[in-house]
Formats: sequence, structure tokens, C-alpha cells
Amino acid sequence: MSEHVAGSVRTSRAVPGAAEPIRVLVVDDHALFRRGLEMVLGQETDIEVVGEAGDGAEAVDLASALLPDIVLMDVRMPRRSGIEACTAIKDVVPSAKIVMLTISDDEADLYDAIKAGASGYLLKEISIDEVAAAIRSVAGGQSLISPSMASKLLTEFATMIKKGDERQQVPAPRLTDRELEVLKLVAKGLNNRDIAKELFISENTVKNHIRNILEKLQLHSRMEAVVYAVREKLLEIT
Repeated sequence: MSEHVAGSVRTSRAVPGAAEPIRVLVVDDHALFRRGLEMVLGQETDIEVVGEAGDGAEAVDLASALLPDIVLMDVRMPRRSGIEACTAIKDVVPSAKIVMLTISDDEADLYDAIKAGASGYLLKEISIDEVAAAIRSVAGGQSLISPSMASKLLTEFATMIKKGDERQQVPAPRLTDRELEVLKLVAKGLNNRDIAKELFISENTVKNHIRNILEKLQLHSRMEAVVYAVREKLLEIT
């Protein structure tokens, strides 16, 4: 077995004829944590760790070379932070979805990660076994935020509104009442299934609403849509 080192690339273990596994790049400056993630994810037949990096600069290089589906990345790392790497990776591999997996519960880091294009922000306090489920959810189009961070996100939104320093340049696209209901539940950290139960509609209908919201607002992720809607005062966060 080859030694696992930062900046390394994995040999594919995909089974011929089987569905393509979710390709994951693991980025963290702690080698033991990367190794632990690899061991856990290595047990999942539908997930494949294709590479690992020890800092943001390596992450950008490997993402460009490997074209992963998901990048699991820490926020605070040497050479180049996870936030900076997130922005760069979204530029070179727009299809890659990035999940910040970090100990940082700083709402500023959360907000910066969303602005950089992250599809998820999870604290390392979650069970390592939950990481595989998070990868599948994000690969399937969900956005995930640790519950404790979701409340901080709402606080950040409220603060942003109170400051009143955001310039409203053009009239905001009009969202329907149902789309606003969906957006409010997204803002609370609910996934598509929970939103469907809350509103007594199907998951497919929720997906259609979110797609319409993103198209109207010309944005790329549901979390970006929430930030936009609060900034433009389409939503009231209390």
C-alpha cells in the first residue's frame, strides 16, 4: 500500500459497470484527520476519495487536475485559507461542490464561505460517520449547515439588515409567496425533505421552487439566494 501524503492522488477503485462513485477531494492541514476521513469514506461503495491536500494552495491545484464532485475542506489552513481556495476552485471547476468541514464556529467564516460559493458548512463536532451522508446530500443538490451555525447565519443576516449599508441598485425579481415560504425554510437550515413535509408538498415541487428562485435571482446556490433575499429585504429574519 502506498503511503498517504498531502497532495496525493488516489487510484480509482470503481467497479466496472457500477454507477460512478462520488469523487471526493479531502483538504485539511491535519494528516491524522485526513487519514481518518479516508478510512471512514473508504468503506462507502458509492464514495471515492480521489486525492488529499494539506492546504488551500494544494487543494486548488489538485481540484483542477482531478475534477472532484465534492471538496471537503477546512477553513483555516496555511499558505491559502479554505475560503480563498473555495473561490479559486469554483472558478476553475465550477461543477465541484464544496463543503467546509471545520472547528470554526465564527459566523464571519460561515458568511465568507457562503459568499465564496460553498454548498455546506459543517462543524467537526458532527460524527465522522455523518460525513458520508453529508457528501451524498450535497452531491444530490442539497445545501447543509450545522444547526448551531444556521442560527448564527440568521443573526448575521439580521445584523446586515440593521447596518443598512447595502446599496439596492436594481429592483429585485419578484418571488411568489410560495417561493418566499421555501426560501425562509432554507434560511432555517431545512433540507428539501423537511421543507416538503413542512409545506405539505412533494420533494420534487420543492426542487422546482428552488430552481425557479435561483433562475429569477441569477444565483448558483440556495444559500446565496438566502443571502440575496435578506439583503434585498425580500425576507424578514427575526
